[in-house]
Amino acid sequence: MVITHPQPACGRSLERVVAECVDAGAPAIQLRDKSADGCALATIAARLRAITQSAGSTLIVNDRLDVALATGADGVHLGPDDLTVSAARDITPPDFIIGYSTDDPNDARRAAAAGATYLGVGAVFGTRSKPGLADEAIGPDRVRSVRRASGLPCLGIGGITPENARAVRDTGADIAVLSTVMAAPSPAAVVRELLRIVGGGGGRRPWRQP
Repeated sequence: MVITHPQPACGRSLERVVAECVDAGAPAIQLRDKSADGCALATIAARLRAITQSAGSTLIVNDRLDVALATGADGVHLGPDDLTVSAARDITPPDFIIGYSTDDPNDARRAAAAGATYLGVGAVFGTRSKPGLADEAIGPDRVRSVRRASGLPCLGIGGITPENARAVRDTGADIAVLSTVMAAPSPAAVVRELLRIVGGGGGRRPWRQP
């Protein structure tokens, strides 16, 4: 899963970068923009939805269930401070994807019981994408523990690069990446390299069990 940044470092538009990523085989895109208001985010989501749909890829919207539903996105990714998984499940179609962020096995069990589709687990190797997590690396073993406790497909996230991605895949989890792709001069080349290392692409979806 490629997580977006509003301004990719390559200098090309977000829409073009997302198109390049799905053309390279990325099976899922997560729209993440903490600064955009609802109207702006919905406009971006609608554009990305057209791109992902034509490529047979999946669009997830970070945090904003309202935007995800209004734009026909495939799902939403929620955190501990967002709408609860159970509340989201109550008002969404059965096939709507609900991701949830946790690195705690007990919390993971609760999310699974509440109707989560998959879990984002991190920061595996630390991350600078979220304040305060640069030095907090949970490691691949925690990803494995969360996956086993929840019984859900999991995506390791946080500091994942082509050099360490295989260690996450070896836990049975898939991967989600933000900076590794969005900060690259050629995002599509990084996507291809990651897919070569961890497998997947095309029809594979990260929330389906390996």
